[in-house]
Order: sequence, then C-alpha cells, then structure tokens
Amino acid sequence: MSDRFSKQVAIVTGGADGIGKGIARRLASEGATVAIFDNNSAMLERTVTEFTNQGYAAQGYRVDISQEDEVKQAIQTVVNTYDRLDIMVNSAGIVGPTNTKITDYDVADYDRIYQINLRGAFLMTKYAVGVMENNNYGRILHMTSIAGKEGNPFMAGYSSMKAGLIGLVKGIGKEYAETGITVNGIAPAVVRTAMNENTAPEQLAYMTAKIPMKRLGTVDEVAALATWIVSKEASFTTGFIFDLSGGRATY
Repeated sequence: MSDRFSKQVAIVTGGADGIGKGIARRLASEGATVAIFDNNSAMLERTVTEFTNQGYAAQGYRVDISQEDEVKQAIQTVVNTYDRLDIMVNSAGIVGPTNTKITDYDVADYDRIYQINLRGAFLMTKYAVGVMENNNYGRILHMTSIAGKEGNPFMAGYSSMKAGLIGLVKGIGKEYAETGITVNGIAPAVVRTAMNENTAPEQLAYMTAKIPMKRLGTVDEVAALATWIVSKEASFTTGFIFDLSGGRATY
C-alpha cells in the first residue's frame, strides 16, 4: 500500500459505484481519507462498509450535488470533521436518453441532465475551491467525456453538458493558475460500468466502433490516471482535459 495521499482528505462524488468508486478505492488504498458523496443511500452504505472492512478510511454523505444547500453543507461538514480538503473528484453524472433525436428529446430530461452533470459540477467546484484557496493547495478533477469533445449523435443532453463541463474546467483552471490549486478533467470513451448498462445497444455499438482499440475502457484504467492527476506530482498541468479513449481522440 502506497502512502502517496497520506494525511490528505478527498471528496469523491458519485463514489458509491462505477468510476467514482474505483477512484475512491484507489485514493483510500494510497492513504487518503475519503469522503464519498452519493445520492443513493443504500449503495453508499454498502460501499463505505466495504471500504472500512478493507481497512480504508472512508465516510459516506448522502448528497444531491444539484442542490446548492446540500453541497455547501456537506463540504463544510467534511472540513469541520477533518480540518482540511485536499482533493475533490467529481464523478457523479447521468447519461439520460440515448438513441433519441433532438426532436424527440424531452425538455425535462434535458434539464435533469443539466442539473446533475453541469450545475452539480459548478456547485462542487465553487465550494471545494473556496475551501482550498485558504491553504493555496488543492486538486480538482472532473469526469468529462469524449462526447463533450466530439458530440455523440442522439445524445443531445449528455453531449452538450459534458462540453459545458470541459469549458468549466478550462475556465476555472485559468482562474486559479497562479495558486497551488489545479483543475483538470478526464474525457473517457465508453467505460464498462453500470452507468451504461441501460444504454441502447445501437448507441453502445456506435461508440465502441469509433475506438481504435475496439474495446471499452475499465474503471481501473480511469482510476490510475485520475490518482496521478490529483497527486502532488501533477503540479504543472491545469485547465486540461486528459484523453482516455483508446485512440479515439487524436488532439
């Protein structure tokens, strides 16, 4: 077990399952105390129990990141408990409708994706960086998507919100470039998680076919890159979107 994140405190949103859980596990295994934010209470409890049984320092917080009061209060609770916040990884998100033309795309679905994928990212960044700037140190990482770079057809909500998230990362990264706080993103192609189990087969086939490696990514691959980005080693990169697409992104 490495001690790369010894004495550091990390918040991971969407950390009860999927990519968020993989990143939280990797951080905890390398010494971090992990505060897991998730809206699924049952899954959150299971994950925290699993982590603590493995000897990791983990605490769960039921948070809907689209709600400002919940985000503000939860982050303050973490700071009050541990007296610091070093890392914030935002992995919470929903896919929304797939294989759906914009003319058939329900506005309520679009608004819901905005609330979580973009508004939630904004809120988590606003309140996390507000704490970090007191110590002139911090690492913020958002899970964006290749869909935000290239635009996946028939996924208007997901594609546009991930594009917006990329803009958020780049803008806030520049705002804090002269501090010890970095703000970056990872843009994966399709990663094998429960999140895409309900994706239309035609949509999944389309996205996989565009990957030169002709396979899905894995949670462990995302976690390996993510934990380097939020480490002290990654000190000269901010406002950047890291590729994790099996060769799909070539820029």
